[in-house]
Amino acid sequence: MATEAATGGLNEYITHHLTHHVISVGSGFNLDSWLVSLLLGLVFVIWFGLKARKATAGVPSKGQAFVEIIVEFVDGQVKDTFHGDRRSVTPLALTIFMWIVFMNAMDLLPLDLPGWLVHTTAGAETAHHTYWRLVPTADLNTTLGISVSVFFILLGHAISAKGGFGFGKELLTAPFHAHGPAAIALAPVNLFMNIVEWLVKPVSLAMRLFGNMYGGELVFMLIAGMLASSVTLVPGIIANAAWAIFHILIVLLQAFIFMILTVVYIAGAREGH
Repeated sequence: MATEAATGGLNEYITHHLTHHVISVGSGFNLDSWLVSLLLGLVFVIWFGLKARKATAGVPSKGQAFVEIIVEFVDGQVKDTFHGDRRSVTPLALTIFMWIVFMNAMDLLPLDLPGWLVHTTAGAETAHHTYWRLVPTADLNTTLGISVSVFFILLGHAISAKGGFGFGKELLTAPFHAHGPAAIALAPVNLFMNIVEWLVKPVSLAMRLFGNMYGGELVFMLIAGMLASSVTLVPGIIANAAWAIFHILIVLLQAFIFMILTVVYIAGAREGH
């Protein structure tokens, strides 16, 4: 990290590490974000799936106990927030929480790990022209993809609870309930406000997660500039360690917030105005 920042300059170093590995699939496609998030999702599914299949009713192993603690924690949060049938909501919340934790935690790996691997196997010149970002949630495409998926899940819950006619009626009559000619006059206003309310939910979910993880990634890159100088090497090491420890809280907190807001939005979608 220090060598690259010193030889290429901090601006070039940051620009390099903010560049995605893009392939052309009709338009630009960030292969690094997609592949890392896919692999981390598979890790979660395989890990929890194996623990579920090997679960015993007796004294659990340490691995099983750890997984049970996570599941019980998530289910407890869902139970406190959503007062309906949790059989589909808790698995969704668990998946969102663990998947985002895994993706956020990639920020704790060394920034130059991909470059070092390429340098070791293919040489320095290849490594210099190789771009690979490790943190999928620092890519707005990833966070928008997750939040848009949540958006359609919310629509499904709203239609399931109220029916297509009931949901459509609510869009036209809430929040300003009126009768007679006033109801007709206020219908466009109600529809506009409801559309804005629904669209704000995925946008806020995506931007909150992206902003925090992108900012955290930038801080690690700026600290790399301190590690590039012998004068600031020791302060840089201290700053890097302190930020990494603090960033663990951000990694967990952002996943928790995304999960809780998803459950809150589902509860709100199933309730009437």
